[in-house]
Amino acid sequence: MENAHVVTVSGAEYPDGHIVVDGDRITAVGPGKAPEPASASASASASASGSASTRDTERIDAAGCLATPGLINTHHHLYQWASQGLAVDSTLFDWLTTLYKPWSKMDAEVVAGAATAGLGWLAKSGCTTSTDHHYLFPKGRGDLFAAEVEAAREIGVRFHPCRGSMDRGESQGGLPPDEVVEDLDTIIAETEAAIDRYHDPSPGSMLRVAVAPCSPFTVTRELLLKSAELARDKGVRLHTHLAETLDEEEHTREQFGMTPAEYMDSIGWLGPDVWLAHCVHLHDTDVKRLAETRTGTAHCPSSNARLGAGIARVSRLLAEGATVGLGVDGPASAELVPLAGELRQAIYLQRARYGPTALTARQALEMATLGGARCLGREDELGSLEPGKLADIALWRVDGFHAAVDDPVVAFAFGQTPPLQRLLVGGRTVVDDDTLVTVPQDEAGRRGAAAHHRLMRLAEEVL
Repeated sequence: MENAHVVTVSGAEYPDGHIVVDGDRITAVGPGKAPEPASASASASASASGSASTRDTERIDAAGCLATPGLINTHHHLYQWASQGLAVDSTLFDWLTTLYKPWSKMDAEVVAGAATAGLGWLAKSGCTTSTDHHYLFPKGRGDLFAAEVEAAREIGVRFHPCRGSMDRGESQGGLPPDEVVEDLDTIIAETEAAIDRYHDPSPGSMLRVAVAPCSPFTVTRELLLKSAELARDKGVRLHTHLAETLDEEEHTREQFGMTPAEYMDSIGWLGPDVWLAHCVHLHDTDVKRLAETRTGTAHCPSSNARLGAGIARVSRLLAEGATVGLGVDGPASAELVPLAGELRQAIYLQRARYGPTALTARQALEMATLGGARCLGREDELGSLEPGKLADIALWRVDGFHAAVDDPVVAFAFGQTPPLQRLLVGGRTVVDDDTLVTVPQDEAGRRGAAAHHRLMRLAEEVL
């Protein structure tokens, strides 16, 4: 690929640059034309047009395009694709108590369709790596975790599913109804089994598993401790929700006498192997502690706005040196939100609260790429365009209407997201000419709609 505006995110930008890919790795990035390969089979470059100069080498002209690292989604709930458009005017706690009812009826077929549509939608917005936080496992409904793993394999994105859990129902002072929680022994056994079956720690891995109790108000202290012990014994990462709403802080202070961040710190749940979703309501001491412990944050601006939760202190976290990535969150609290659009949401919300210099376009792009890679512990392989890193590349068309903005990074981040010309995951094309190609795009959409209709039918008895 050559003649593109290449943003490496690691520091350099090449307004007229090239990227060369060999197999699943980037081998060269720099200004000007791509070098000629040593042999026809030694190198293959990412293509915007699909034209090939030789049988084994694809060399293309990417004039009018912006090349960025593939975007990394650090927080999601794929099953929620099947429950969009419900409880649209509710706060988080009301929204949850409403949706626990239909979610309790989901099965593996619902999860498979929802995950296919959700991951396809993410790919179409430049996402090459996505997490998923699945924490609800109704009994007798099939293998929900396997269903989403298979969907990610079909779509072709790098996947970091988090085996979530809840063991603190209403009878124990938690928020969820008792019928949707699991017991501690089952959770630990099933989580360990998911790690053993799916987690691939090898370089270039397409599938890694994290341990993810749902939140301080839905799990017991014992589950948090056992989960951390299991994750660290297995060498995998830890994830949970934290400090999303003021209701959560009131609940945690009442139950534990501490802020959510203080509580998690007190039980060893802050550290470089942990990333936390939302972190909207952090105190100054919390912000400093997250930075000191190198704990990551998944910032989900659209979901936080949709639920009226507030605006996370992202600018302050970054100023303190904390790790921050971007996340969409579940589609039921961020209907049809594209990951690329979260750059704009993050910029605008920070500026609305803290002023016009609070967050720049390039800072937002770094959060969506290298920041996300750091949250997942993969900054050595993902998040920037550098030789030796995985060939996860997004190519955006910034000609046409977008060409009225001289700076293509500003055009990409501030306005309507430009068309995605090509998306590569490990050098393999997942999106071509703004169209999902691994699973037929219309088919992915139909599977998501079918999952919604199925869940609504299954849930009729409880709605």
